[in-house]
Amino acid sequence: MDNTAVQFTALLQAQGITLSPKQLEQFELYFSELVSWNEKMNLTGITEREQVYMKHFYDSLSLAFFMNMGEVNTLADIGSGAGFPGIPLKICFPHLKLTIVDSLSKRISFLQHVCDTLQLKNVQLIHGRAEDVARQFIHRDAYDLVTARAVARLALLNEFCLPFTRKDGLFAAMKGNDPSEELTEAKRSFKELRAELQKVESFTLPVEESARHIVFIRKTGATPAKYPRKAGTPAKAPLI
Repeated sequence: MDNTAVQFTALLQAQGITLSPKQLEQFELYFSELVSWNEKMNLTGITEREQVYMKHFYDSLSLAFFMNMGEVNTLADIGSGAGFPGIPLKICFPHLKLTIVDSLSKRISFLQHVCDTLQLKNVQLIHGRAEDVARQFIHRDAYDLVTARAVARLALLNEFCLPFTRKDGLFAAMKGNDPSEELTEAKRSFKELRAELQKVESFTLPVEESARHIVFIRKTGATPAKYPRKAGTPAKAPLI
């Protein structure tokens, strides 16, 4: 193992996550495919090895530092981009049934290639807008845990993600800066979408020492029939 892999393994071990040789190999393959495909299409601005392992892989897995992933069966990752946080979580917790929703078909092609290369099972990749997919019966009020990482402000994210979350399930919004202002702005969306703030966890990303926050939101009831609104509407008129 090189220094990056050693450091990555040690940092996760400190959080109670032990990687097998196979899982380490899957992260290595993921890294090489990400860099290779990034030359053809814009997946990430971060391609340097240590940065990918810290800012993408470790950051994605930080969700597991604050909740028991063993209790999660179904996970939906909304607006996943290059697969974060969904794919790193699936590598570490293979029991997860993962659904990824992304609006760009090229990204879905990349993710399909990654799943094939890494031999990941029980991953469903959906090309579509979150507002449309959440209207489908099979996905609505269905998932134990829903995630979104650095996608949009919370009032908007709530409308994208809470319709996928089952009653008493969790939506985890992964943020950089302190989300206090966004939480105040999102109060109406909590009420409208039948949800409540459970907790906000914060930590510092190792090496570069930048702030990270995870907003945990509990779903208290089924999504009202009028939500999510038609694709494009939430972004133009967020619930604030």
